[in-house]
Amino acid sequence: MYLEPVRHTPAERAVTAYQPTPLPPAVVHPAPVVPVQPGTVPAVASIVLPDGRIVTGYAIEHSQPAPVAAKPAVSRTAVNVALGGIGFLAVCGGLLLLTSFIAALAAFVTQLITLAAVIFGGWIAVQVLSASGHKGGTTVNIRRAVFKRNHFHG
Repeated sequence: MYLEPVRHTPAERAVTAYQPTPLPPAVVHPAPVVPVQPGTVPAVASIVLPDGRIVTGYAIEHSQPAPVAAKPAVSRTAVNVALGGIGFLAVCGGLLLLTSFIAALAAFVTQLITLAAVIFGGWIAVQVLSASGHKGGTTVNIRRAVFKRNHFHG
């Protein structure tokens, strides 16, 4: 069903060699003399062809295309979105730190209030409990007293 490949020895393969075709001799006219300023003389190049002929001529400068503004590898929109995301994350981090600071400050104020209540309560307790054993202030000795017409006579 399939054709068998035919194998050739290297000597049986066809080899084709191409040789340049020489141009017919043309009438050579001398080139007109053009005054050229020194320093602007173009470079002369000579090429030896395979058949031995030498071709001499001026080197042609390839015209350079106008430089095109280089496009950035990443679009400006993508850069702006990325920078916006970084700024948003920085703000979120700052807000997280701010809320942590506010929570810590609230806990500190709560501890100060609790400490003041304990100290003030202890002072009040000392004042109340020590008043029963202390006999200071004005001492009043009550003897037989007479009340006449709602007046005290001592």
